[in-house]
Amino acid sequence: MKKIEISNEAILPTRYGTFTIQAFKEGCKEHLALYTQPLPEIPIVRVHSECLTGDTLGSIKCDCGEQLAAALQLIAKEGGMLIYHRQEGRNIGLLNKVNAYALQDRGYDTVEANHQLGFAADERTYDIVESILEHFGIEKMKLLTNNPKKIESLKSVEIVERIPLTIEPNPYNEKYLRTKKEQMGHLL
Repeated sequence: MKKIEISNEAILPTRYGTFTIQAFKEGCKEHLALYTQPLPEIPIVRVHSECLTGDTLGSIKCDCGEQLAAALQLIAKEGGMLIYHRQEGRNIGLLNKVNAYALQDRGYDTVEANHQLGFAADERTYDIVESILEHFGIEKMKLLTNNPKKIESLKSVEIVERIPLTIEPNPYNEKYLRTKKEQMGHLL
């Protein structure tokens, strides 16, 4: 297991509510946990993979930014944790993600674009997520996801419920969402 450096806790007021924030540094990647205090016995947990274009720039080419907002609203209301998983572009990095976007502009879907660049459809791993959950002593949770790979990858914790996180499609992300469902098995 890689060495993980853990920050102090700090209070983070947001437009969704007030959370506690803590950073987890794994090599050169820094992940975040935002959580309500106290954490419920069985918290709602969202493992949200970094998406600079959707989360920060407001891209509607994907559903990431809307999923992040919906997750933070629900977690602020019900109690739980959002793990901001720093694996941009399904872990192909920002430069390759933009190259994949260029291929998508030429008609490739998100999976085909990754393959054209020499990557698998999804390069993410979830070891750090399990370490973060262990740090907080989370043994059971309600997982807020549509991605079966996340469910299968989190072996050290009991997922008592999967909560779907569905965003209405728009003309810019319809093909993307269809590809996630049909080729990647997302539960949409």
